Amino acid sequence: MKGAVGLRCGWDPPPIDAQAKWVRLNVGGTVFLTTRQTLCREQKSFLCRLCQGEELQSDRDETGAYLIDRDPTYFGPILNFLRHGKLVLDKDMAEEGVLEEAEFYNIGPLIRIIKDRLEEKDYTVAQVPPKHVYRVLQCQEEELTQMVSTMSDGWRFEQLVNIGSYYNYGNEDQTEFLCVVSKELYNSPNGLSSESSHKAKLVDHLPLQSSCSSCSLAGES
Repeated sequence: MKGAVGLRCGWDPPPIDAQAKWVRLNVGGTVFLTTRQTLCREQKSFLCRLCQGEELQSDRDETGAYLIDRDPTYFGPILNFLRHGKLVLDKDMAEEGVLEEAEFYNIGPLIRIIKDRLEEKDYTVAQVPPKHVYRVLQCQEEELTQMVSTMSDGWRFEQLVNIGSYYNYGNEDQTEFLCVVSKELYNSPNGLSSESSHKAKLVDHLPLQSSCSSCSLAGES
């Protein structure tokens, strides 16, 4: 890094052969300083061909740095991989973003490492056991059959509880029930379940004229 400090502090430029060793890259407005040896770790990569001048015509900024119109956020991990051969990411950095840039720069070993990590992550998510979600629905006797028959999207009837007669229509008493239903929810690859949409679908299947109401979530396991 001594050479980098010298450039910023206005020191005398190094000899010509030393200058040729160092390469400045302006990636999306952020300047990176590295060596030709680092960039040429992967002989078939865009970066190696760029600094060797092979068929690639790249503009340069006022300091002589190669201009590359890519996201600098993901370039740091790529450059570090070329330096020491390890993929090191901040916890909030998306691997998919680094993969996109690795494919652009044609860094084969890094592409394989990230794809393997993503596949392993998907497999881990698939192995997580499902959550059992329970709901309690309150309905009248005349609505009970239709409610149970129209349940969909994996909801399953669990228990029926008679809570007595609270309404009278004409000469008939209407008995009310609590109906307990359950569903298995699996985590999606992004870590979110689809519980809210399934709840909506269950309620939407009830008749519009029905006074059947859904109570709050009874529990999860």
